[in-house]
Amino acid sequence: GRLAKTLSQKLNLVNIDTGATYRCVALKTLRNNVKIEEKDKIIDIARDINIDLLTDGTVLMDGEDVTKEIRSKEVTSIVSPISSIVEVREILVEVQRKIAEGKNVVMEGRDITTVVFPNAPYKFYLDASIECRAKRRYKENQEKGIEMSYDEVYESIKARDYNDMHKE
Repeated sequence: GRLAKTLSQKLNLVNIDTGATYRCVALKTLRNNVKIEEKDKIIDIARDINIDLLTDGTVLMDGEDVTKEIRSKEVTSIVSPISSIVEVREILVEVQRKIAEGKNVVMEGRDITTVVFPNAPYKFYLDASIECRAKRRYKENQEKGIEMSYDEVYESIKARDYNDMHKE
């Protein structure tokens, strides 16, 4: 989010938004008309995808700038179940480690300090209410021209929290 971006800019470090990697898999899943139940196909997509996160915040998927597209309502609606697929998480953890390799980075995400880099020298845990996060995401969406009501954003965050708390 905004804090990781600001921190990375102030310290001149690369900001790695791990959520963007899951969103790329979700976008490619949609583009390939793969259903959320087709786990093996989604795993193949994760295995074959090429993701690069640039220092200016640009997200490249297979060489294409998808920075705005990965924040769409359609992607948001399926990213949580996709991130719950254990094999997808394992593949993307390797992708995230590769992006960070040899760099000093600010990495944000829900499993960074437990899975991706459990030995990171600095770890910060941030917690905010669903209301606070929904207001912030809704405002960000409006600024980016993404059509999503506050209620949709709120429900999406609530579902994601539930999903995260109940995955293996």
